[in-house]
Amino acid sequence: MRIDTICKALARLLMIVGVSMLLPAIWAVYFKEQDLWVYLFSAFATVGSGIILFRIVPGSDEVRPREGFAIVALGWLVASLFGSVPYLLTGTFDSFIDAFFETVSGFTTTGSTVLTDIEVVSRSTLVWRSLTQWLGGMGIVVLFVAILSQMGAGAVQMFKAESPGPVPEKIKPRIRETAKILWLTYLLISLAEMLLLWVAGMSLFDAMNHTFTTMATGGYSTRNASVGFYTSPWIQWIIIVFMFLAGANFALYYQCLRGKNLACFWRNEEFRLYLFLVLGATALTLFYVYGQVAGGFEAALRASAFQVVSMITTTGYATADFDKWPLLVKTLLVILMFVGGCAGSTGGAIKVGRVLVLLKQSVVELKRMVHPRAILPLLINQKPMPSDVVISILQFFFLYTGISSLGWLAMSAYGMDLVSGFTAVAATLGNVGPGLGTVGPAANFAHLPAGAKVILSVLMLVGRLEVYTVLVLLAPQTWRK
Repeated sequence: MRIDTICKALARLLMIVGVSMLLPAIWAVYFKEQDLWVYLFSAFATVGSGIILFRIVPGSDEVRPREGFAIVALGWLVASLFGSVPYLLTGTFDSFIDAFFETVSGFTTTGSTVLTDIEVVSRSTLVWRSLTQWLGGMGIVVLFVAILSQMGAGAVQMFKAESPGPVPEKIKPRIRETAKILWLTYLLISLAEMLLLWVAGMSLFDAMNHTFTTMATGGYSTRNASVGFYTSPWIQWIIIVFMFLAGANFALYYQCLRGKNLACFWRNEEFRLYLFLVLGATALTLFYVYGQVAGGFEAALRASAFQVVSMITTTGYATADFDKWPLLVKTLLVILMFVGGCAGSTGGAIKVGRVLVLLKQSVVELKRMVHPRAILPLLINQKPMPSDVVISILQFFFLYTGISSLGWLAMSAYGMDLVSGFTAVAATLGNVGPGLGTVGPAANFAHLPAGAKVILSVLMLVGRLEVYTVLVLLAPQTWRK
């Protein structure tokens, strides 16, 4: 393990995080807030720390697989530590653990919060809170690869370690070009949503913040009532559409634009399953909540679609307290928490692509029992899925459920009831945001003990980095020379 190589990469990541702190400083100037000096100091300290670390550490930029995993995992941890500084200096939180929890929840696009009154927080801090989610949505390491990396093959290792999904998709032969295209697509769709929300009646400030957290499928809002604060059907439908778009594989957008044909979406089996799950779950939810939502059919359809899309994309927005909905609907929403968005999206959890492989593998195994000598390849998009990828997905599912169970036990040890503890773990490991019970959409995580917050923060990082990247660092052979 080359520690100097890791430090150089972390130094560059710190520079990116530090420069991003200038955006809330600009809004502090606009709103004439005293927090301006906090963000200027935080930006200077973070960038300065990165420059000093880069200068004093010798070594090359050559990154091997082990260094790639370490850079990604430690990069997210370091970004969260430095990202906590503005919360502490502005007085938003008195406790470092609370500040760290909020920052990790931001960068991992989880959206679980320990803020009890969002609307009293300075607007520059709300911008930082939303910006952490937008940066984490497509990935701070992917951004680093796109604008700073000259590491060649090492960039591929970091891209694979951070990109969500069983098989990171290369759009271009050069991984740096792939990262640029993904970030450019992400930026353009974000600009489109912000413009539409502004035209629909949101202030530019709120439109920007909700765009940041919609496209990242993060769920932070500038309002205590989340998106439920905005009664305009247009605003809610716009957010529904862009949550759905953010939950799809971003590589498909480039493929469709390049081919000037939307058929590539329908040809993709994962997207078809994703669309089927959204439409089916929305119809089932509508059937059960139709009489409980005021405003007629359109309002009930909107509320149903909003919560289904919010849960399956792991955004975590709410327009209603779905904890009061029928038990079957709540169970359905919890199942969608575990499914998540598509591979290559900004969504969290297991991913639709992995669920598709598991379903198809189950069918193949059933056929093999009837025809033991038959050659039955597992086909995804009419291409055979490599056996090592299938095994990796099966292992991922086992580890994911195992970590969920251990987290549930830990929450029970802290006195949480079964529903609240289980959904708190599901919401943080899946990077969803709200759970049920005492951590439901009308509540938050502020009341939890410090130890529980630390455990849930770790689960957010493990979930965002999809288990393996974190577990690899715990293996002794990773650190041997």
